[in-house]
Amino acid sequence: MRVLVGLLVLAALVTQITADLLHDSFTPGEYFSYFTIESSMMNVVVLLVGGAIAWRWHRDTELFTSVRVAILSYAVITGLVYNLLLRNIPGDGGYEPPRWCNEVMHVWVPIIILLDWLLAPGRARVPWKRLWLVISFPLAWLAFTMIRGAITLWYPYPFLEPSGPGGIPSVLAYIVGIAAFIIAVASAAIGLARLTGRREVAAS
Repeated sequence: MRVLVGLLVLAALVTQITADLLHDSFTPGEYFSYFTIESSMMNVVVLLVGGAIAWRWHRDTELFTSVRVAILSYAVITGLVYNLLLRNIPGDGGYEPPRWCNEVMHVWVPIIILLDWLLAPGRARVPWKRLWLVISFPLAWLAFTMIRGAITLWYPYPFLEPSGPGGIPSVLAYIVGIAAFIIAVASAAIGLARLTGRREVAAS
């Protein structure tokens, strides 16, 4: 199942890039700056590796479980932000990529990754210090995005634009809220991994 989902995400990415190239609207520096795109590329790798691990072993390593916590957190926040803040934003009237690609990356894959975390066996116990692993990528992405945006005046998401209706206070509010949600999801996932890991050890 993980392998099939990983290949589906890869197909969505390739389809988007190909369609953009055919319509002369592919800008690599912007396309690969989206959090969704970067986290989707992570999903491809982790899902394919996770499928191979599940095929050969009954239990994930502690490091791989930590990585699963990270992509789970990114997937949930990607789905939430897109469906609450970005889905109904009107386009500019120009070319738009195939709709199914967006639905895969922003709706179906987050749901599947969440279900995989809740239902799939083999989670290892994860120490709380792994929260730093989860938040390190969003922090690095945010720093890069804001510095790049200050230079180029282009931001991947409208709620990060300091020149938007709410100004810098609105940007800060969104950043704090999204960061808090990522930490909350990661904490819940780590807590579940520790609980099920403790039960499995006690039963063995």
